[in-house]
Amino acid sequence: MKQYYRPILSSKSATSKRAKQFAGTRLWFEAARVLGRDGTDHWVDVSDVPQEIIDLWTMPRAPIAGLDFTQPQIMGILNVTPDSFSDGGKFADHEVAVAQARTLRDQGAAILDIGGESTRPGADVVPDEVEIARTSPVIAALGADFGVPISLDTRKSRVAEAGISAGAQIINDVSGFTFDPKLIDVCVKHRTPVCVMHAQGDPKTMQDNPRYDHVVLDVYDFLETQIDRLVRAGVPRGQIIADPGIGFGKTLDHNLLLLNHIGMFHSLGVPILLGVSRKGMIKTIGNAPNAQDRVPGSVAVALAAVEQGVQIFRVHDVAETKQAFALWQAVQTGEWHGA
Repeated sequence: MKQYYRPILSSKSATSKRAKQFAGTRLWFEAARVLGRDGTDHWVDVSDVPQEIIDLWTMPRAPIAGLDFTQPQIMGILNVTPDSFSDGGKFADHEVAVAQARTLRDQGAAILDIGGESTRPGADVVPDEVEIARTSPVIAALGADFGVPISLDTRKSRVAEAGISAGAQIINDVSGFTFDPKLIDVCVKHRTPVCVMHAQGDPKTMQDNPRYDHVVLDVYDFLETQIDRLVRAGVPRGQIIADPGIGFGKTLDHNLLLLNHIGMFHSLGVPILLGVSRKGMIKTIGNAPNAQDRVPGSVAVALAAVEQGVQIFRVHDVAETKQAFALWQAVQTGEWHGA
């Protein structure tokens, strides 16, 4: 029976000789939590973790598009759509979108994620031509000297081809490379890094009645399978990011279990991306009907995930998240070296 391991991470200095450094960061571990489909759920000492898992946890993550994963990286969200759940229509105008991209960069985003198709629950598929018209001109206008890499949030090969030609450096596919079989070929051809996300169903129906045998392990197995598929197709493992897909075909309980165990996904050996900013679980738990009022809850979840070693945070509120991370790190280390 397969067992799944999660490092129990600490931001404190190593407290024993058996403690090991996590992925070149300031986090350490000397114990792990083990889950299994047979009901296994217990803690073990690091000495009881298989060496191949230890190697995956201690291995520094390779840079992707210049991003350094020894520290948390903020991905700013730019939706150039009329109907996204949080900011639909706000940045649909070309000039406004370009200005917002620069604002997010100046606020501290290390990467920008541009999307031209809403993937909110109930959303319809957008024709390729429309999605290209929304995204590629903005990417091209930002130019090669924009200063931070641009990720294109799409599940379509034609949109990716156009976006990469315009200057996109990463393809972020919310379908986990299940929607368009040609998308992998485009990424391999252009040697483009990718983010593979888990979603159950498509946006139109994904929240109707999502079911899992064990949501954490089911999502893990899907991502492991898709990463292996990408590698076999020619995408280097060191150029792959994984996202458990909070809110994509998951109930509130599913989301909370995934967040509680998000460190489990480090056993995939790739950087982990978390996208939970302003989502419905924050609306419910934080009693915040308006998406713009969910900043504190979004930041709180991000800080909890930082403690589990998550490397990339896809957020609407870049300045607030950056400030929170700076204070968290200063308090954990007891040091601050200035701006």
